Amino acid sequence: MPASFHSKTIMVSRFIVFPVLLALTALPASASDLVDSYTARLSRDDHFNTSGVRLRSAAAIIRQDRANFHKFGQIDREDTFDSVFGSVSNRSKLEKMLDNGSTSESARRAIVNGTPLIKINIYRNSVDVLVIE
Repeated sequence: MPASFHSKTIMVSRFIVFPVLLALTALPASASDLVDSYTARLSRDDHFNTSGVRLRSAAAIIRQDRANFHKFGQIDREDTFDSVFGSVSNRSKLEKMLDNGSTSESARRAIVNGTPLIKINIYRNSVDVLVIE
């Protein structure tokens, strides 16, 4: 093969490979650092704190669900284990993590007004919440 063909191939490869690599490194950190994920049925009990006060935010309800699971042993049939929210300290970060993540307004309404089955993807600084049913 002529040397010019080889150098053109390398140049074309650079024009294709480098932009792809650049695009991949431009992804937000949360897109690539999944820490854990779990599912939970947000039952009626998850909508009230230990004093019996009705919780009014999605973050508070999800936090109570994890306290019920890890601290009080109140586990709904569809709840699964997570390796992050076993500590009070980590549960206290949940609201900020939820604000940093991507949870739709319809998902937040479903959590506050119902007993949905949800999937939580936990990242280093955020959580994403998906309503499964």
